[in-house]
Amino acid sequence: MNSDSQKVVLITGAARRIGAVMAQLFHQAGYRVVIHYNNSAAAADRLCEQLNSQRPESCLLVQSDLNDMAGLEKISQLIHSLGRLDVLINNASSFYPTPLQNCDDQQWNDLINSNLKGPFFLSQKLAPLLTKQQGSIVNISDMHARQALLNHPIYTIAKAGNIAMTKSLAKELGPDVRVNSVAPGAILWPEHEEDDKVKQDSVLSKVPMGRLGTESDIAKTAFFLAVNATYMTGQTIAVDGGSSNSL
Repeated sequence: MNSDSQKVVLITGAARRIGAVMAQLFHQAGYRVVIHYNNSAAAADRLCEQLNSQRPESCLLVQSDLNDMAGLEKISQLIHSLGRLDVLINNASSFYPTPLQNCDDQQWNDLINSNLKGPFFLSQKLAPLLTKQQGSIVNISDMHARQALLNHPIYTIAKAGNIAMTKSLAKELGPDVRVNSVAPGAILWPEHEEDDKVKQDSVLSKVPMGRLGTESDIAKTAFFLAVNATYMTGQTIAVDGGSSNSL
């Protein structure tokens, strides 16, 4: 396929976990995939090598810190050098507890920047290319944007802003660019909770479907919103096993 006519998707935080599964799904659909990562260099290299072995020159890597405007500009320059962008998925995110009595402005800046500021300004920088292709943006929010998570006030605020950003950008960029978001529930245990069986049992007891979702559940929903939902914009789809209905 001529690289000029090949659709391009940029996925932030795509080296591991949900981001990597999204990269694989879009690649299977024929997209040229740009994998952004910050610290997960080895995982990013492995994934990109795997995708390029399946289809030469079908994957590129870009390393940058989304908390830094220079990092956002680095991504923007690469994408503009390609001359095309059809889909932007703002997936990268920081997540950890910040109990009100102990949190500080460094945690505020990290969580707000990675979950809200970075996606907003990256969308701004890449809007001209997305507009040219009548493309789409998919933001990855969280069920806790709507139901606050105890001991995570800054993260909750950041993800609530992420949903508001989705609605706002849908108006700012419409009708040329559609902007939607996915709000995952319990999909993967946070790495700092992977061995906390008591916490896991407590979480699953509140999930009507009684189990974790999968990375593929989120990837398929993101693909639907990006590619197939041609009359949807400004919407957030909860993929949470029914959790948001039981709170």
